[in-house]
Amino acid sequence: MPTPPVVSRKRKRAHQYTVSYSEVQEVDNEGRVREVIVIEDTPPPLSTISPATTHTNGFSTSRQPPLYSAPIRTRARAAAEAQALSASTSSTAIVAPAPKKRKRDQADETRGTLARKVATGFQQQAAVPSSKSWASGSGPATTDASNGLLPCDDKEGHYIIVPDDIIYNRYRTIRLLGQGTFGKVVEAVDIQTQNRVAIKIIRAIPKYRDASKIEIRVLQKLKERDPANVHKCIHLLHWFDHRNHICLVSELLGMCVYDFLKENEFAPFPRNHIQSFARQLLGSVAFLHDLHLIHTDLKPENILLVHNDYRLAIVPVPGKRNAPPRTKRTLQSTDIRLIDFGSATFEEEYHSTVVSTRHYRAPEIILGLGWSYPCDAYSLGCILVEFYTGVALYQTHDNLEHLAMMEAVMGKMPDRFARAGARSKPEFFKDGSRLNWPNTKASRQSKKDVRATKSLQEVIPPSDQINKHFLDLVRRLLAFDPAQRISVREALHHPYFSINVSDEV
Repeated sequence: MPTPPVVSRKRKRAHQYTVSYSEVQEVDNEGRVREVIVIEDTPPPLSTISPATTHTNGFSTSRQPPLYSAPIRTRARAAAEAQALSASTSSTAIVAPAPKKRKRDQADETRGTLARKVATGFQQQAAVPSSKSWASGSGPATTDASNGLLPCDDKEGHYIIVPDDIIYNRYRTIRLLGQGTFGKVVEAVDIQTQNRVAIKIIRAIPKYRDASKIEIRVLQKLKERDPANVHKCIHLLHWFDHRNHICLVSELLGMCVYDFLKENEFAPFPRNHIQSFARQLLGSVAFLHDLHLIHTDLKPENILLVHNDYRLAIVPVPGKRNAPPRTKRTLQSTDIRLIDFGSATFEEEYHSTVVSTRHYRAPEIILGLGWSYPCDAYSLGCILVEFYTGVALYQTHDNLEHLAMMEAVMGKMPDRFARAGARSKPEFFKDGSRLNWPNTKASRQSKKDVRATKSLQEVIPPSDQINKHFLDLVRRLLAFDPAQRISVREALHHPYFSINVSDEV
C-alpha cells in the first residue's frame, strides 16, 4: 500500500518574555562565596550581600564611642553580623552629604591624602570581603583562604576594621578614626605597654605600598634628626607588614584643625591662637626645608591638635546686629603636630607635575612652572587666612578661575611671572601676559564668584598693629612670584612674632 502523505502541523510560536535579572554573590553555610542569578520579581536570597551596601554609624568627637569590651568579637562573628545586617537593608544605602564650607576638587579627592585625620565617622563595610589578597610585587596574588585565614581585605584592598581585632600580635583595635584613598587610620591599644596609639593601615595595592615606604623613609629621618620632637612633626613609633598591609604606628593625637573648625561652625580662631599656630607651623616647615624636604600637601586636615579640650563662650554673631549670640569653642591648648608625609619630596628627587590640594596650591604649580620650597610657604599663607576667617581663601575647582581669584586677592600678577606663565600655559593668557578672564567658557556663577572675592586687605583689615603685621606676613607668603615670596625661615623673624597678642575669644 502506498505510504500516506505526512501532514505537517504548524508549531505555535512560544510567547516572548522579557526577564530582568541581576548577578549577586551569596555566602553558603560553609562560608564560601558563589555567584547567584536573581530574577527581579522574586525576593533575593536571605544571605545575599550586595557589594554596594554600607552601614555608617556616626560619633561626634565631643562624644567618643564606648570602648569595646568582652566578649571579644572574632572576625567570623563580625562577618556574620555584617551579613545579617546587610540582608535587612536595600542594596544601595543613600547617605546625606555632610555640609561643607569648601568646593571640593574632584581630582584632589583621588589623591592619596587623608581628608580627615581624626574623623568623627565610624564606618563599617558590610560587603562580602574579597578572597583576593593584593600582591606587593608583580607576582600572582595570594589568597588568605589558601592559608586557612578568613579574608581581611575588601574588594578595593582596604583592611577590614573589626573592633578588638589583634594586629601583629601586639595591637588591639578600638575604632576607625578616618579613611582616605591610601588606607585607614585606627585607634588601638598596645598590648605590651597599654598605651593608645594610632595605626595607619595602607591598602594592599602595590602603588600605595610603595608610597608608604617612601613616607616611612621620611618619618625615620625626621625622628633621627629631631628625637625630642622640638619641631612638632608626627613621630613614627613602629612600622610592620601585617597580612600584606604596611602599618605605621604613631602617637594618638586629637582631631585635625579642619574638624575643629567644622564643629565650631567655622568660627575663626582667636588672634593669639593664630599667632601660636603660625609660629609652630613655620618652625615645622623650616625644619623640613633644612632637611631638603618639601611637604607639598600642607592644609588644615594635615595639622592635628595634641588635645581636643576646649571651653565655651557666648559671643555675638558678627555682621548681624539683632541676631542672638551663639556659643563658641575656644581651645585650651594650641599645641599641634604636622602630619601626612606621604607626598613629601626631597628637593633633589623627582617632582610630580601637580602637587598640593586645590585650595592651597601655589600659582607656579597651576601654571606648570615647576615648584620647590616656596610652594609650602604659599600653602601656609592660605592656611593662616583660613584660621583668621574660618573658611578657605579660594573656593574653586577650576585653574583659570583660581588664577582670577588670586588676582582679586593679591592684585595683578607681576609682569615677569605672567610672561613665564603665558609661555607655559598660553591658554590662560591673552595679549601677551594678561590673564584671559573671563573667557567664553566662564559660567555666570564663576564670574559672580570671582567678582565676590575680596582683596587681602578687605579680608584682613589693618585695624590695629597686630592686624597690620599679620596682613604684611600673609601678603609676603602669598606673593605670586616664588622668587619674591618670603621663605618660612625668614617668616619666623617677621615683626608679627615680636608682638604680644593678648587672650581673645
